[in-house]
Amino acid sequence: MNIAPYLLLAGFLFSLGLIGALTRRSAILVFLSVELMLNSGNLVFLAFARALQDTGGAVMVLFILALSAAEAAVGTAIIVAFIRKRGTAEIDAANLMRW
Repeated sequence: MNIAPYLLLAGFLFSLGLIGALTRRSAILVFLSVELMLNSGNLVFLAFARALQDTGGAVMVLFILALSAAEAAVGTAIIVAFIRKRGTAEIDAANLMRW
């Protein structure tokens, strides 16, 4: 099985997520970009699991999806609390280190 198309797609999705995480100012969009990068890693695991005919990659993806769901719940709660406190989802408003 040729896994090159899957790896190219995963690389494109990861780079798109990285660009989004580094350039966006909204905390929600940064959060979605990080989720996109996690899912591109899942795609790589599944591509190698299918190419090697091993179930280890699929099991790893299940663990990553469970971790991603927990991260989504906690991250969403943090973002909602931040929006309630600051009134905005802009990352620039998170200057808690300021005197």
